[in-house]
Amino acid sequence: MKLSVIGCGYLGAVHASAMVELGHDVVGIDVDADKIAQLAQGRPPFFEPGLSEILTSATATGRLRFSTDIADAAGAQVHFIGVGTPQKAGSHAADLTYVDAAITGLLPYLAEGDLVVGKSTVPVGTASRLADLITESGSGASLVWNPEFLREGFAVQDTISPDRLVYGVAPGEAGERSVALLNEVYASAIAAETPLVVTDYATAELVKVAANAFLATKISFINAMAEIAEVTGADVTQLADAIGFDARIGRRFLNAGVGFGGGCLPKDIRAFTARAEELGRGESVAFLKEVDQINLRRRSHVVDLATTALGDRLHDGKVAVLGLSFKPHSDDVRDSPALDVAVQLHGLGADVLANDPKSIENAQAKHPQLRYSDVIADTLQDADLVVLVTEWPEFVEIDPVWAATLVKTRIIIDGRNALDAAAWRAAGWSYTGMGRS
Repeated sequence: MKLSVIGCGYLGAVHASAMVELGHDVVGIDVDADKIAQLAQGRPPFFEPGLSEILTSATATGRLRFSTDIADAAGAQVHFIGVGTPQKAGSHAADLTYVDAAITGLLPYLAEGDLVVGKSTVPVGTASRLADLITESGSGASLVWNPEFLREGFAVQDTISPDRLVYGVAPGEAGERSVALLNEVYASAIAAETPLVVTDYATAELVKVAANAFLATKISFINAMAEIAEVTGADVTQLADAIGFDARIGRRFLNAGVGFGGGCLPKDIRAFTARAEELGRGESVAFLKEVDQINLRRRSHVVDLATTALGDRLHDGKVAVLGLSFKPHSDDVRDSPALDVAVQLHGLGADVLANDPKSIENAQAKHPQLRYSDVIADTLQDADLVVLVTEWPEFVEIDPVWAATLVKTRIIIDGRNALDAAAWRAAGWSYTGMGRS
């Protein structure tokens, strides 16, 4: 099929490349000329495992092209909207400027029977409003809301082989036609019997934000337990193991640490709260404010541990910070706990040298005041304190005996509970985990 993807950021670039991998012809549209030039040359503007390979393959076939002109979307049967919905300045609400602009810009090029597919994360009620705009245009096109469930670091896999598909469609015959057309797009996933939920617009919109709110709550719950564990002498890791054996709870996302970040969970739970308040049901998700606060508190807690560990020596002391991205296998530093910890330590007068396999350039653009290194040995050399805040394999696999020969003081704070505490202590290190005795 011939498809267009409006918005070629993280979501759109992955989706466009993956759709070609599934056999479709795709044009990707974005207003950022530099981004489009990079993509057209087969160079992703961000790091995502597997994306470079499928992007290079897709552009080589001639079935994937990129443009800054939305008129080039004309003639496509299905148009995916994958633009960003950032948090509004001075507000927790989502900024729908880019979604509205994408739909408005696309309207003149829609034809009878075309399908507009929203993938951006939006407040509930948005799809219904946009569907009305499309209907009023007289184009004869229809709207489906098809939320994405991508995990950074696994986005290519999640697009090609999703764990579920959700279609929010209009009622009646128009909705039935939309389902049939979108099933053609996702033919391989449908053939693989991927679970499919066909529902209304509001439910499809809520599925995405509800999923993110649940995951954020689970992470903050175990971090709240870590706070209790730290004052009682309990071990939150063993606690998580024990409750994780309960099938109703499960062990995944019960890893205490420095908290969640990135471009989705933090802004999505805030936008969900803001929308619930607009609907007069703020009390229903009021707990998400505490989820957010617990999450932010964990960053400050790592800084407090550093202050306790070094005392007066923190000022002008060398702190080796291992990690800048919000999670491993990503170069995303948006709302990153790791980068926030590095900035806070620098603000207290520490000489921070930060290391990350993929995120240094992005971090440097945001915080040029920090020092950076991509060589682990240089990062550790003469450090008074080591702080692990992103669990990249390169950091988790550091030999504590080798590291001890480089640092000035053998003190490490494991902000992700990712290290073998016994091995580090056996090598003479003062090891502090999160919620661990």
